[in-house]
Amino acid sequence: MRISVPKELKPQENRVALTPGGVMSLRQDGHDVCIETGAGLGSMFTDEEYKAAGATILTDRAALWSRADMVLKVKEPEPEEFVHLREGLVLFTYLHLAADAKLTETLIASGIVGIAYETVQLPNGSLPLLAPMSEVAGRMAPQLAAIHLASHNGGKGILMGGVPGVDAARTLIIGGGVVGTNAAKVAMGLGARVTIIDSNLERLRYLDDIFGTRCQTLVSNSVIIAERVALADVVIGAVLVPGGKTPKLVTEDMVKTMRPGGVIVDVAVDQGGCIATIDHVTTHSNPTYVKHGIVHYAVGNMPGAVPRTSTFALTNATLPYVQQLANLGWKAACRKNHSLALGINIAEKTCVYDAVGAAFGLHVTPLQALLA
Repeated sequence: MRISVPKELKPQENRVALTPGGVMSLRQDGHDVCIETGAGLGSMFTDEEYKAAGATILTDRAALWSRADMVLKVKEPEPEEFVHLREGLVLFTYLHLAADAKLTETLIASGIVGIAYETVQLPNGSLPLLAPMSEVAGRMAPQLAAIHLASHNGGKGILMGGVPGVDAARTLIIGGGVVGTNAAKVAMGLGARVTIIDSNLERLRYLDDIFGTRCQTLVSNSVIIAERVALADVVIGAVLVPGGKTPKLVTEDMVKTMRPGGVIVDVAVDQGGCIATIDHVTTHSNPTYVKHGIVHYAVGNMPGAVPRTSTFALTNATLPYVQQLANLGWKAACRKNHSLALGINIAEKTCVYDAVGAAFGLHVTPLQALLA
C-alpha cells in the first residue's frame, strides 16, 4: 500500500503521525511510505532520519496526497487540505467530527473513508488510540493550571501546592477516565487538594483504591457540580463521550460563582467542551481568555505542545492498526478487527458512526452493510 504522511497544518501542531521507527516497520511489510518534507521537524525527526528508515521525502503536498492509498495524520484536515480529499482514500487520524458540522459534511461529500483514532474501541470499552493523548493532556492540565494561577497570567496568585500553613489550590476534576486520572496524579504530585467527580460508581471505587485519602471522589449530579465549582480554584474538564459531543456539565451560572482569578482547563474542548463558557477553541500562541473573571484555557491540541513525547506515544498505539489496514485493506482489516471497525466514522459518502449522526441529525448507515 502507498502511505503518505503530510505535515500538520493546524496552528502550533508539531506532532507527526509516524516516527522513523514506524516507517521502518511499514517498509519491512513491503509498503511504500512518503513523508512531506519537514513533517517531523516539530518532533525533532529530520528528513534524513526518515530517509534512512526507507521513506521517500516529497516537497509537493498535492503529489503526496494524490499518490496515497492511505493518509496518516494527527489532527483533522484543515480547510486548505479539503481539495486533496477524494473518493476511496483512507484517512486515519483524530477526526472529532461531532463538534464540526462543516468538516463532517465535507468528508461525506468527498467519498473518503474516515477512520477516527478516537473511536477505535476495545471490547472492554477502552479507547486505545485516544488513551496516549489523553494521558498526555491529563498530565499537562494541572501544570497549565498552576502556570495560569500566577497573578501575572491573570490568576488569583496562589501556589498549586501551597506551603506549610497556607492552603493548597482546590482542584476539581470533572470526569474520572484516562484524562481525569492522569490529571489527578499530577495535581496531587503538585500538592493540590483534589476532588474527582464522575457518574460511574465503579470507576470512583477504583480511583478511591488507587488514590485513597489523597483525593476525594464524588458522584456526579448538577447539585454536586455546582457546589464544588463554587469552591474550586481550578476546574479541569475531563469528560468524554466516545465520538460524540461533550455535554455541558458546568453551566455559565456555575462559572460565575467561582472567585475571580480561578482557572478552567477544558481538555474536552476538541469535542465541544464540558464547560458552558468555553465558547471557542484557542491556540498555543494565545491559549487563554478571561470570562466572568475566570481564566479559560481552551487549546484543542494540548499534546501538540510536547510533540516529541506525543508522537512516540501516538505511534506506539496506532502502528499495529496502521499495519492491519495496510496489509489487508480497510474492509478486510475491519472485518477481522471489530475494534478497528468502530473507528470508521465516514465511508462511501455516508455517516457510519451513531454519535456523529446524532450530533447533526444525519442518516447513519449500519457498519456491517459496508463491510458485507
